[in-house]
Amino acid sequence: MISRRKFLKALVAGITFYPFNKVFASKNTDKILKMFNLHTRENLNIKYYSSGVYDPDALDKINYFLRCHYTNEVKEIDIRVLNLLCDIKDTAGKDKEIHIISGYRSVAYNEFLINQGRNVSRNSLHLQGIAIDFSLEGVKNEALFGIAKSFAAGGVGKYTEFVHIDIGRLRYW
Repeated sequence: MISRRKFLKALVAGITFYPFNKVFASKNTDKILKMFNLHTRENLNIKYYSSGVYDPDALDKINYFLRCHYTNEVKEIDIRVLNLLCDIKDTAGKDKEIHIISGYRSVAYNEFLINQGRNVSRNSLHLQGIAIDFSLEGVKNEALFGIAKSFAAGGVGKYTEFVHIDIGRLRYW
């Protein structure tokens, strides 16, 4: 049985990482991701949450879709980053297609990028399945960056071709 103290700690942690207004606002809303992966050229249009329930089969398909394109390695993507991605997309326009640059990144691919001189971290949050690089059709990255920052849910970075989001510590670049 969970103690009252542990319950309260968990509740406070939940509030810290995801404000109440966002939790309650999305409780009865379907969550749909319409995505195009720029590396694999695959499309996915899927409802992964409805009536308060996550669909495990849909989540498996999303995990496969967001796999490392370099090694085909699949890792479970944290639901919190999927919800953040969906909320950002819904704020910009529910019918917008998400263009995925990077979801999960394998250690091998991360090392490859480092050896190519790309500016990636050895401890990238992509390795943990808690970061996504993306753009949205018809939305400028500057606007997308602003929308992502408004959620104050983790890291947000603006690049020429995409925006990075993660559910790590709060930071912007």
